[in-house]
Amino acid sequence: MAIGLTGNDLELISKTAILGGVGDQPLTELLSDAVIKTPERGEVLFVQGDPASAFYVVLDGWIKLYRMTVAGEEAVVGIFTKGQSFAEAAAFTAGMFPVSAECVTDARLLMFPSNRLFDRIRQNPELGLSMLASTSQHLHGLVHQIQQLKAHTGAQRLAEFMLALAPVEAGACTIALPYDKALIAGHLGMKPESLSRAIARLKEVGVTVKRNMATIHDVDRLRNFFEQERAEVLRSRS
Repeated sequence: MAIGLTGNDLELISKTAILGGVGDQPLTELLSDAVIKTPERGEVLFVQGDPASAFYVVLDGWIKLYRMTVAGEEAVVGIFTKGQSFAEAAAFTAGMFPVSAECVTDARLLMFPSNRLFDRIRQNPELGLSMLASTSQHLHGLVHQIQQLKAHTGAQRLAEFMLALAPVEAGACTIALPYDKALIAGHLGMKPESLSRAIARLKEVGVTVKRNMATIHDVDRLRNFFEQERAEVLRSRS
């Protein structure tokens, strides 16, 4: 097992999309090959075109994946945070990374070398099938989320996003967000000005955002707001 993993880390890893269906023993073996990385904000993990030598699980912090356009502009492909994995598709194909990855905050990552992953799968083909099944199930869930996202208001999208990040089921909590709010807006399919309006709306239900920290004063109250908003949208469409 990778040195430095905590009990909370192990619980988080066991719920990730790619490793959620892997059994205890295979997961322990995979973790023995993994390495904990602690890159700082602004550090580049890999560059588009580099050999895909590993995939990652985010233990803490935020990572953005992006491509450079022909015009030399940066196009953000996605952002990933605690409990999410990235670069696994490229690692499985042993090709080149199709995007670049950069830390938008200080981060703590678990890196799985692809060569060791291939060795494990050769020794235990069931491991590869389990990872494939887990990832496939996750993709089906993402399709459903995208369909739901289009039907949600900006405030709903932000509320659901924060509820997913909340470390508690009830009471108050604080969530660390990326410094660049444009990343969150893009992730939620919103314009930055729409995100600002959504933040103002959530302030009415006890959510405050200051720089990169969001405080939810009552998780149940935010969840009730989300459910009420969803019910109103459904009524308006019936």
